[in-house]
This record gives sequence, structure tokens and C-alpha cells, in this order.
Amino acid sequence: MGSKLFIYVALAADIGIAITKFIAASITGSSAMLSEGIHSVIDSVNQLLLLLGIKRSKKKPDAKRPFGYGRELYFWSFIVSLLLFSLGGCISFYEGIRRIKQPTVAEDQTWNYIVLGVSFVFTIITATVTLKKFNKQRGELGFFEAIKQSKDPALFIVLLGDVGDLIGLLIAFLGVYLGHLFHNPYYDGIASIAIGVFLIIISLLLVRESKSLLMGESMNKKTLRKIIALAQADPAIEKVKRHFSIYLAPEEVVLQLIAVFKKDLATEEITEAIKRIIKNIQENFPRIKQIFIEPG
Repeated sequence: MGSKLFIYVALAADIGIAITKFIAASITGSSAMLSEGIHSVIDSVNQLLLLLGIKRSKKKPDAKRPFGYGRELYFWSFIVSLLLFSLGGCISFYEGIRRIKQPTVAEDQTWNYIVLGVSFVFTIITATVTLKKFNKQRGELGFFEAIKQSKDPALFIVLLGDVGDLIGLLIAFLGVYLGHLFHNPYYDGIASIAIGVFLIIISLLLVRESKSLLMGESMNKKTLRKIIALAQADPAIEKVKRHFSIYLAPEEVVLQLIAVFKKDLATEEITEAIKRIIKNIQENFPRIKQIFIEPG
């Protein structure tokens, strides 16, 4: 459960926040608050889908899926990214347009301010939990570079979702405050449109990264160089001619090496060398679950 703690924390917070936002929206009639409530509901659904993807990705390989079900996580992450776009962003945008066409003024905005404040505090808590795990994973990489190189979509989807929540709350606050300050209901609708546009931007980023993982990404060049050096250090190998790798899950990689063996080796010696090299690579890089080495 520890590895999924950040998802459970985000799920619990999003459900509670969504309920309070809808209550405030029904009392005050705020379009921005309604958009934020929709956003929180979609976030909650997203967490459930990510948990489903993680669970299904842990299924053991069978005759139908000999390489396992690791890509289930990448598939559901892609679906989550699309949901954020099609539901979160587009509904918020539509709601803003509707409110501009049919403006209403709510005199008492106390509920909106209370809910926005509470939501901001809870979102900060969930973002802190997620960011702590993300920072541990990314090491010295920059924020966006770490997202680009990450093979764990659940982590960066929840993290960017939290970032979207925080900025969305700030936009909603500005819409409510400016509308109340200037007695102008159009600010509320504009805020809802802005929230929708921002969600769409985040969603497109997530779709791009999730699609890349779903289609298959190789190990980074630095790691591959270490693996090749490790293989070529074996006395039976002259050089590694080609290499192929692909992530099936965040902690599951398939690797193939085409290697040139020394000419004076017998078939049994080559077989023993392959076993030895595979064992050595897996001891140093445990996420590589399946390795195929072929003479070439």
C-alpha cells in the first residue's frame, strides 16, 4: 500500500473537496465553483482508474499474455489523461460560456471563500505527499525532464493533477473575488473558462506522455551504456552489436542483446556465458525482468 499511498490520499481529499464545492456552488450559484466541483469529481474518478490500472498490471503472465499485464497501467493512464481533457477541461469551458450568456449575481460569497480555503489546504497536503515521492524518484533531474523520463504515469498524473487543482483554485478565487468586488458576474464565467483552458493544456501534456509509454519506451542511453559495458566485460563477449529494450511497466523491462562471442567457444560455453551475463545484469538492474541474448 505504501507505493500507492499518494493515490489514496489524493482520492480521499478529492471526494471530500468535491462534495463541499458542490454544496457551495448550489448555495452561491458560482460557475467557477461548479467547474471546480466537476474538476474534483473527475480527479476522484481518475484516482480510481489509476488504482484499477495498477491492480491489473500486477497480474502474472499467462498463455494469453506471456510478457505479463504491465501495460494495463499505461492504458488506463492514457484513458485518465483523455478524461481530464474531454470532461474536466471541456465541461468547465462550456460552463463558463453558459454563465456568461446567463449571468447571475450572488451577494454572499462566504461559502465560496470557505470552501476555496479548505480545498487549498487539503490540496497542498496531497501535493506535498505526491511531490515527496516524485522528488525521491527524479533525483537530480529537472521537474519537467523528470516527468518526460518517468515510466510511472500514476505518479506524474496525480502530481500534475494537484498542480492543476492549486492553480484552478487560485483562478476560481480570483473569479469569485473580482465578481464580488466589482458586482460583475462575468468574472465568474471567465474564471470557469480559464480553468477549462488550463485543464486542457495539462491534459494534452499528460496524453502525450501516456501515449509515449503505451507505445513503448526504451531504457535511457546512460543505463544502456552501463548494461552494454557489463556484458562486454564478460570474457566470452567480444562486443555487443545491437540492443533493444522496452518498458512494459514502471518496474518491468524486456531487454534483447545481439552479441559477438569469441570464435573459439563451444556451444555449451556460449550457453553458460549467456546465463552468466543474464544473472549479472539482473543483479545490477533488477527491473529488467526478461533478457534475451543472441549470438550475432
